[in-house]
Amino acid sequence: MGAGFFVQQRIVSTIKRVEYVSNRVPYTVLTSRCCNFIVLNVHAPSEEKSDNSKDSFYEESEQVFDHFPKNHMKMLLGDLHAKVGR
Repeated sequence: MGAGFFVQQRIVSTIKRVEYVSNRVPYTVLTSRCCNFIVLNVHAPSEEKSDNSKDSFYEESEQVFDHFPKNHMKMLLGDLHAKVGR
């Protein structure tokens, strides 16, 4: 299980780099005239997984977000296994 990126051909030239912190937390850096865009496409552990694996996932995600300057635009995408209702 993991996460990755599909990118339209017209924006391929804006990709500065793609990094995999883990198989659940990849990110890419896109450049534009005004700023850099950081896109995280995460895949959270399901509810049945251990608390340690869930904690590790959220710590990794937070470290990636905190790694970049505040003036970079950051987008979080993916499957966070949210539960709505009971």
